[in-house]
Amino acid sequence: MHQPLAYVHPQAKIAQNVVIEPFVSIHKNVEIEEGTWIGSHVTIMEGARIGRNCRIFPGAVISAIPQDLKFKGEETLAVIGNNVTIRECVTVNRGTKDRGKTVVSDNVLLMAYAHIAHDCIIGKNAIIANAVNIAGHVKVGDHAIIGGLTAVHQFVSIGQHCMISGGSLVRKDVPPYTKAAREPLTYAGINSIGLRRRGFSSEKINSIQDIYRIIFLRGKNTSQAIEIIESQMAATEERDEILNFIMRSDRGIMKGI
Repeated sequence: MHQPLAYVHPQAKIAQNVVIEPFVSIHKNVEIEEGTWIGSHVTIMEGARIGRNCRIFPGAVISAIPQDLKFKGEETLAVIGNNVTIRECVTVNRGTKDRGKTVVSDNVLLMAYAHIAHDCIIGKNAIIANAVNIAGHVKVGDHAIIGGLTAVHQFVSIGQHCMISGGSLVRKDVPPYTKAAREPLTYAGINSIGLRRRGFSSEKINSIQDIYRIIFLRGKNTSQAIEIIESQMAATEERDEILNFIMRSDRGIMKGI
Protein backbone atom coordinates (compact mmCIF):
# COMPACT_ATOMS: atom_id res chain seq x y z
CA MET A 1 0.00 0.00 0.00
CA HIS A 2 1.47 3.34 -0.93
CA GLN A 3 0.16 6.88 -0.82
CA PRO A 4 -0.50 8.71 -4.10
CA LEU A 5 2.08 11.32 -3.05
CA ALA A 6 4.86 8.66 -3.00
CA TYR A 7 6.92 7.83 -6.09
CA VAL A 8 7.50 4.12 -6.76
CA HIS A 9 9.32 3.13 -9.95
CA PRO A 10 7.22 0.67 -11.97
CA GLN A 11 10.10 -1.83 -12.02
CA ALA A 12 10.50 -1.88 -8.22
CA LYS A 13 9.35 -5.14 -6.61
CA ILE A 14 7.25 -4.29 -3.57
CA ALA A 15 5.38 -6.91 -1.52
CA GLN A 16 1.61 -6.43 -1.17
CA ASN A 17 1.51 -5.35 2.48
CA VAL A 18 4.44 -2.92 2.50
CA VAL A 19 3.33 0.50 3.80
CA ILE A 20 4.81 3.46 1.94
CA GLU A 21 4.06 6.89 3.38
CA PRO A 22 3.78 10.18 1.42
CA PHE A 23 6.84 11.73 -0.24
CA VAL A 24 8.82 8.48 -0.34
CA SER A 25 10.95 7.94 -3.47
CA ILE A 26 11.69 4.36 -4.54
CA HIS A 27 13.90 3.86 -7.60
CA LYS A 28 14.17 0.94 -10.03
CA ASN A 29 15.99 -2.31 -9.16
CA VAL A 30 14.62 -2.22 -5.60
CA GLU A 31 13.02 -5.14 -3.74
CA ILE A 32 11.08 -4.77 -0.48
CA GLU A 33 9.59 -7.75 1.35
CA GLU A 34 6.43 -8.20 3.43
CA GLY A 35 5.47 -6.16 6.45
CA THR A 36 7.98 -3.34 6.02
CA TRP A 37 7.04 0.26 6.78
CA ILE A 38 8.68 3.14 4.88
CA GLY A 39 8.27 6.52 6.56
CA SER A 40 7.75 9.75 4.69
CA HIS A 41 10.66 11.42 2.89
CA VAL A 42 12.69 8.19 2.71
CA THR A 43 14.73 7.66 -0.47
CA ILE A 44 15.47 4.10 -1.57
CA MET A 45 17.82 3.99 -4.55
CA GLU A 46 18.89 1.37 -7.10
CA GLY A 47 20.29 -1.84 -5.68
CA ALA A 48 18.35 -1.89 -2.39
CA ARG A 49 17.17 -5.27 -1.09
CA ILE A 50 15.06 -4.79 2.03
CA GLY A 51 13.74 -7.71 4.08
CA ARG A 52 10.60 -8.39 6.07
CA ASN A 53 9.14 -6.31 8.89
CA CYS A 54 11.66 -3.47 8.69
CA ARG A 55 10.92 0.07 9.85
CA ILE A 56 12.62 2.91 7.98
CA PHE A 57 12.05 6.35 9.47
CA PRO A 58 11.81 9.73 7.71
CA GLY A 59 14.85 11.15 5.97
CA ALA A 60 16.78 7.89 5.60
CA VAL A 61 18.61 7.24 2.31
CA ILE A 62 19.23 3.59 1.44
CA SER A 63 21.52 2.35 -1.37
CA ALA A 64 22.95 5.64 -2.61
CA ILE A 65 26.15 5.16 -4.59
CA PRO A 66 29.39 4.87 -2.58
CA GLN A 67 31.29 7.96 -1.50
CA ASP A 68 34.36 6.41 -3.10
CA LEU A 69 36.16 8.02 -6.02
CA LYS A 70 37.16 4.57 -7.33
CA PHE A 71 33.50 3.67 -7.89
CA LYS A 72 32.76 3.43 -11.62
CA GLY A 73 29.03 2.79 -11.60
CA GLU A 74 29.22 -0.99 -11.26
CA GLU A 75 25.99 -2.77 -10.33
CA THR A 76 26.08 -3.42 -6.60
CA LEU A 77 23.64 -3.84 -3.69
CA ALA A 78 22.68 -2.57 -0.27
CA VAL A 79 21.12 -5.55 1.52
CA ILE A 80 18.95 -4.91 4.59
CA GLY A 81 17.87 -8.02 6.52
CA ASN A 82 14.63 -8.75 8.38
CA ASN A 83 13.33 -6.82 11.40
CA VAL A 84 15.81 -3.99 10.93
CA THR A 85 15.02 -0.55 12.37
CA ILE A 86 16.57 2.38 10.53
CA ARG A 87 15.95 5.70 12.29
CA GLU A 88 15.81 9.24 10.98
CA CYS A 89 18.39 10.43 8.42
CA VAL A 90 20.47 7.22 8.42
CA THR A 91 22.49 6.63 5.24
CA VAL A 92 23.44 3.16 4.00
CA ASN A 93 25.55 3.23 0.81
CA ARG A 94 25.68 0.31 -1.60
CA GLY A 95 28.84 -1.70 -2.27
CA THR A 96 31.69 -1.37 -4.74
CA LYS A 97 33.36 -4.07 -6.82
CA ASP A 98 35.36 -5.04 -3.71
CA ARG A 99 32.51 -6.94 -2.01
CA GLY A 100 29.66 -6.07 -4.34
CA LYS A 101 27.31 -5.24 -1.49
CA THR A 102 26.82 -3.58 1.85
CA VAL A 103 24.98 -5.79 4.35
CA VAL A 104 22.91 -4.85 7.40
CA SER A 105 21.87 -8.17 8.95
CA ASP A 106 18.68 -9.19 10.78
CA ASN A 107 17.44 -7.39 13.91
CA VAL A 108 19.90 -4.49 13.67
CA LEU A 109 19.07 -1.07 15.11
CA LEU A 110 20.63 1.90 13.29
CA MET A 111 19.90 5.02 15.34
CA ALA A 112 19.40 8.49 13.87
CA TYR A 113 22.10 10.03 11.67
CA ALA A 114 24.28 6.88 11.55
CA HIS A 115 26.25 6.35 8.34
CA ILE A 116 27.10 2.88 7.00
CA ALA A 117 29.56 3.19 4.11
CA HIS A 118 30.15 0.93 1.12
CA ASP A 119 31.06 -2.74 1.55
CA CYS A 120 30.39 -2.81 5.30
CA ILE A 121 28.95 -5.91 6.93
CA ILE A 122 26.89 -5.28 10.08
CA GLY A 123 26.17 -8.49 12.01
CA LYS A 124 22.88 -9.65 13.47
CA ASN A 125 21.41 -7.88 16.51
CA ALA A 126 24.03 -5.11 16.40
CA ILE A 127 23.14 -1.67 17.75
CA ILE A 128 24.71 1.35 16.05
CA ALA A 129 23.88 4.44 18.12
CA ASN A 130 23.22 8.04 17.06
CA ALA A 131 25.60 9.71 14.62
CA VAL A 132 28.05 6.80 14.43
CA ASN A 133 30.12 7.05 11.24
CA ILE A 134 31.37 3.74 9.84
CA ALA A 135 33.81 4.01 6.92
CA GLY A 136 34.06 1.56 4.04
CA HIS A 137 34.86 -2.17 4.28
CA VAL A 138 34.21 -2.39 8.04
CA LYS A 139 32.96 -5.61 9.65
CA VAL A 140 30.84 -5.44 12.80
CA GLY A 141 30.12 -8.71 14.61
CA ASP A 142 26.79 -10.03 15.88
CA HIS A 143 25.44 -8.34 19.04
CA ALA A 144 28.07 -5.58 18.94
CA ILE A 145 27.06 -2.19 20.38
CA ILE A 146 28.74 1.01 19.16
CA GLY A 147 28.12 4.12 21.26
CA GLY A 148 26.99 7.42 19.77
CA LEU A 149 29.31 9.79 17.89
CA THR A 150 31.88 7.05 17.33
CA ALA A 151 33.98 7.10 14.15
CA VAL A 152 35.23 3.79 12.74
CA HIS A 153 38.23 3.75 10.35
CA GLN A 154 37.93 1.91 7.04
CA PHE A 155 38.81 -1.82 7.00
CA VAL A 156 38.45 -2.13 10.79
CA SER A 157 36.89 -5.28 12.26
CA ILE A 158 34.79 -5.19 15.43
CA GLY A 159 34.19 -8.57 17.03
CA GLN A 160 30.93 -10.08 18.20
CA HIS A 161 29.47 -9.06 21.59
CA CYS A 162 31.73 -5.97 21.81
CA MET A 163 30.71 -2.71 23.44
CA ILE A 164 32.44 0.48 22.28
CA SER A 165 32.14 3.65 24.33
CA GLY A 166 30.42 6.68 22.82
CA GLY A 167 32.65 9.23 21.15
CA SER A 168 35.40 6.71 20.39
CA LEU A 169 37.84 6.83 17.48
CA VAL A 170 38.21 3.23 16.32
CA ARG A 171 41.45 2.93 14.35
CA LYS A 172 42.35 -0.65 15.31
CA ASP A 173 40.43 -3.93 15.41
CA VAL A 174 38.37 -4.62 18.53
CA PRO A 175 38.42 -8.30 19.52
CA PRO A 176 35.19 -10.15 20.43
CA TYR A 177 33.54 -10.01 23.87
CA THR A 178 35.44 -6.88 24.93
CA LYS A 179 34.64 -3.35 26.03
CA ALA A 180 36.63 -0.54 24.41
CA ALA A 181 36.99 3.04 25.68
CA ARG A 182 39.38 5.99 26.19
CA GLU A 183 41.61 7.76 23.67
CA PRO A 184 43.50 6.13 22.10
CA LEU A 185 41.03 3.26 22.14
CA THR A 186 41.96 0.81 24.89
CA TYR A 187 40.79 -2.49 26.34
CA ALA A 188 38.37 -1.73 29.20
CA GLY A 189 37.48 -5.26 30.31
CA ILE A 190 35.11 -7.81 28.86
CA ASN A 191 31.44 -7.16 28.15
CA SER A 192 30.34 -9.39 31.02
CA ILE A 193 26.90 -7.79 31.49
CA GLY A 194 26.07 -8.19 27.80
CA LEU A 195 27.31 -11.79 27.82
CA ARG A 196 25.18 -12.66 30.85
CA ARG A 197 22.12 -11.15 29.20
CA ARG A 198 22.73 -13.38 26.19
CA GLY A 199 23.00 -16.57 28.23
CA PHE A 200 26.75 -17.05 28.63
CA SER A 201 27.56 -19.09 31.74
CA SER A 202 29.81 -17.75 34.50
CA GLU A 203 32.35 -20.42 33.54
CA LYS A 204 32.51 -19.15 29.94
CA ILE A 205 32.71 -15.52 31.05
CA ASN A 206 35.56 -16.31 33.47
CA SER A 207 37.41 -18.20 30.73
CA ILE A 208 37.08 -15.24 28.33
CA GLN A 209 38.36 -12.95 31.07
CA ASP A 210 41.39 -15.19 31.67
CA ILE A 211 42.22 -15.12 27.95
CA TYR A 212 42.16 -11.32 27.82
CA ARG A 213 44.26 -11.01 30.97
CA ILE A 214 46.99 -12.85 29.07
CA ILE A 215 46.53 -10.73 25.95
CA PHE A 216 46.25 -7.29 27.54
CA LEU A 217 47.46 -7.34 31.16
CA ARG A 218 50.63 -9.42 31.34
CA GLY A 219 52.88 -7.23 29.22
CA LYS A 220 53.24 -9.83 26.48
CA ASN A 221 53.25 -9.04 22.79
CA THR A 222 50.46 -10.54 20.69
CA SER A 223 52.49 -13.51 19.42
CA GLN A 224 53.64 -14.42 22.93
CA ALA A 225 50.10 -14.12 24.30
CA ILE A 226 48.69 -16.38 21.57
CA GLU A 227 51.37 -19.00 22.27
CA ILE A 228 50.54 -18.99 26.01
CA ILE A 229 46.78 -19.25 25.39
CA GLU A 230 47.17 -22.12 22.93
CA SER A 231 49.43 -24.06 25.28
CA GLN A 232 47.69 -23.37 28.60
CA MET A 233 43.96 -22.98 27.88
CA ALA A 234 41.56 -25.66 26.69
CA ALA A 235 40.10 -25.19 23.22
CA THR A 236 36.58 -23.74 23.34
CA GLU A 237 34.39 -21.95 20.81
CA GLU A 238 35.10 -18.62 22.53
CA ARG A 239 38.86 -19.19 22.79
CA ASP A 240 39.10 -20.10 19.11
CA GLU A 241 36.92 -17.14 18.10
CA ILE A 242 39.28 -14.77 19.94
CA LEU A 243 42.46 -16.34 18.57
CA ASN A 244 41.20 -16.52 14.99
CA PHE A 245 40.05 -12.88 15.15
CA ILE A 246 43.46 -11.71 16.36
CA MET A 247 45.43 -13.81 13.87
CA ARG A 248 43.26 -12.52 10.99
CA SER A 249 43.67 -8.89 12.04
CA ASP A 250 45.30 -6.80 9.32
CA ARG A 251 45.24 -3.51 11.22
CA GLY A 252 46.29 -4.94 14.58
CA ILE A 253 44.16 -4.93 17.73
CA MET A 254 43.50 -2.09 20.16
CA LYS A 255 45.87 -1.29 23.01
CA GLY A 256 45.91 -2.99 26.39
CA ILE A 257 45.55 -1.01 29.58
